Amino acid sequence: MGIENDVLRGQLVGELERFAVPGASWAVMAGGGIVAAGAAGLADGGTEVSAETLFQACSISKPVTVFAMLRLVDRGLLELDEDVNRRLTSWQVPRTGNWQPTVTLRQLASHSAGLTVHGFPGYPYGEPLPTTVEILDGVGPTNTFGVRVDTVPGAQFRYSGGGTVVLQQLMEDVTGTPFRELMQELVLEPLGMADSDYAQPLPDELHGRAATAHDEQGAPIPGRWHTYPELAAAGLWTTPSDLCTFALAVQAAYVGADGALLSPELGREMLTPQVPASNRLGGLDHLGLGLFLGAGGARFGHSGGNNGFKCHLLADREFGLGAAVMTNGDNGMWVVQRAFAMLASAYGWSGYDEPLDDWDVPGDDVLERLVGRYRLRDGFGFTVDRLGGGIEVSFDGQEPMRFVPVDARSFASSMVSARLRLRGDGLLFEQNGGQIECSRID
Repeated sequence: MGIENDVLRGQLVGELERFAVPGASWAVMAGGGIVAAGAAGLADGGTEVSAETLFQACSISKPVTVFAMLRLVDRGLLELDEDVNRRLTSWQVPRTGNWQPTVTLRQLASHSAGLTVHGFPGYPYGEPLPTTVEILDGVGPTNTFGVRVDTVPGAQFRYSGGGTVVLQQLMEDVTGTPFRELMQELVLEPLGMADSDYAQPLPDELHGRAATAHDEQGAPIPGRWHTYPELAAAGLWTTPSDLCTFALAVQAAYVGADGALLSPELGREMLTPQVPASNRLGGLDHLGLGLFLGAGGARFGHSGGNNGFKCHLLADREFGLGAAVMTNGDNGMWVVQRAFAMLASAYGWSGYDEPLDDWDVPGDDVLERLVGRYRLRDGFGFTVDRLGGGIEVSFDGQEPMRFVPVDARSFASSMVSARLRLRGDGLLFEQNGGQIECSRID
């Protein structure tokens, strides 16, 4: 059983071309080990992707961070259900008006702490980078808002990359060790993840091994990639094989295997559903600690999306099955979906029946027709310009913001909680639960 790498490569080449994604790399787990690794397409220009090519792991950085945090819990340096402000020394979860929220590690790791800042756009390579405290406060060169509590902690799932940055600062505060070094000590070196590093910016000596990020049209991102000082949330460079090594370590901890890096108690806690969540690839519809879970926790994984990179990790806790697939294009999740469907069929993954999303995004003709000036209300409007496979929107008095397609008729921004939908000859602006008809004025 299985699929030869040459066969999978041949099947994926057509998908890469269809979705304007330059390259992909993958690794497969079965029987408690890595049984296959391969690659297709290009990493940069004429350089082919190999199994050793480095990709940004994007949000898959988060569960690796949580695994390290749990090692500190095992050592007695942290407690899962303690107020994090008791251990934070460089920064504190701020008051909300007259109310001081209580936030715990369990809530941070399960995205239920009620914290703001969903994700991070990164910084063009070479630009000034903020410190962790500046990111948390939303000051200095930081390009996101400050991290604050604005919903009741513990009540429900609310994805927050900002919460994972709180975790980053906490781990540094209690150990006195820089986060990159701490992750090497707690996870990467003990597991033999030699191709992995929370290095932002990426050291010059590794540039030759790294895949270049690409936009929706397959064009290289200026500077090759963005830099993410939000290390815990988005800063890991790695390979699919190393991600599978991490997944196998989670499985080992869950079953209490000899030599596991986590105690069986915390290994089981990691894969115990904490809160319901929105559905992810592979039927993952709950949060454990750091990982999305499906089938009551029997299946676990995480997806990731940085500027120009898309990836996914999926594994079964009982049988050691699973895979990691990484791509270097903004349309990569369509390729990732199809790669997982091929692997699930070839390796006989029981219960994997994931429907494929249709390729349903605005065509060039639609994007060109959207260019123009729109009225949102009297005295206030915005201008739409074409930007790759999406649009750039300049609201009056504001710097331009990128809106990317969600489907064939709507666009969303990663910077604000707003959407624009096609509506006749105009656009529909959606924000804070309301809708405003926007007519074209030129």
